[in-house]
Amino acid sequence: MTSLRWIGCCLLLPLLAACGKPETVPVHAVPVLVEHPAGNGGVAIGAYPGEVRAREEAALSFRVGGKLLRREVDAGQRVKKGQLLAELDVADYNLQARAAQAQFAAAEADLVRARDEHKRYQALASQQLVSQSALDAQTAALKAAQGQADAARANLDVARNQSAYAQLHAPEDGMIASREAEAGQVVAAGQTIYTMAADGAREVAIALPESAIRDFSVGQAVEVELWNQPGKHLAGSIREIAAAADPQARTYAARVSLAADALNTVELGQSARVFIAHGKQGVMSVPLAAVQAGKQPQQASVWVVNPADGKLQARAVTLGAYGPESVPVLQGLKAEDWVVAAGGHLLREGQPVTAVDRSNRPIELGAPKKAASEGSR
Repeated sequence: MTSLRWIGCCLLLPLLAACGKPETVPVHAVPVLVEHPAGNGGVAIGAYPGEVRAREEAALSFRVGGKLLRREVDAGQRVKKGQLLAELDVADYNLQARAAQAQFAAAEADLVRARDEHKRYQALASQQLVSQSALDAQTAALKAAQGQADAARANLDVARNQSAYAQLHAPEDGMIASREAEAGQVVAAGQTIYTMAADGAREVAIALPESAIRDFSVGQAVEVELWNQPGKHLAGSIREIAAAADPQARTYAARVSLAADALNTVELGQSARVFIAHGKQGVMSVPLAAVQAGKQPQQASVWVVNPADGKLQARAVTLGAYGPESVPVLQGLKAEDWVVAAGGHLLREGQPVTAVDRSNRPIELGAPKKAASEGSR
């Protein structure tokens, strides 16, 4: 019996020794998106959505009011200079013109009579058969008749012009961008009937953020990418920037001119993105998603991957004014540092990671910055 107990104890001793040793659980490296801070030498590249517009856009309207009799063209149709676009009912204007014609005829008759009377009084005055005051009265009557005739002629011209204004013609070659009225509708003078985009230069209308408006200037070079042609960039420049911000959106309206060789590439109303470099040369920046809370209150930090062992380090940084997509880093980073660009709230100090670019391709952290940057594109 004693032998059995001794044998059992010998068998249990190795088992108890094995249970006393903690088992090492392997830690797997997680992939993280990394990039160098301010990969463009401190100048951020902002992408701003916009719409292709014509440089010259005109709101076409009648100079007189009335009932819209017919529309000759529709939205999207090309028109030539002088082409009839729409017409009002001219019945009332024709009547006004006839009335003005009658008034002018009466004024002309009065003028002829006053002229003849004045000639007779001149002859009588030369023979001293009438007084000088009577001749002066006839002279005044002649001038008044002349004034009435001139006023009647002007009223007749206005009435004729109003009849002509009842027809709306294209001021130049272009395309009808939109229509705002239908046949049978009573429209007022100056009410928009069509919006016409003239042929010629094309632009992209964008909105610039108020926070970085001082980084943009008229004449600044930009690149335009159409949504239906990704990867193809068209050259352009900022032509104008609004003097005041929109009171609701707090953005500045801007127009980007396209180069002449891009006219055959774009169409009115197309969606586009405008890439503009802005920022201060030599100041690095990181994406907003890279910024984490620091160990101290009111302190910010970013995750930096150590190229030697591939582990994370929390790096305290001093930040500048926040932008719409990035924030400048004034202190705490170097241009060759690999910063975690997203998902930092799920990471911890010393965690092993695998660095990948935006195409989910691994990055050699020890590679030269230029080569690594080209690989991350």
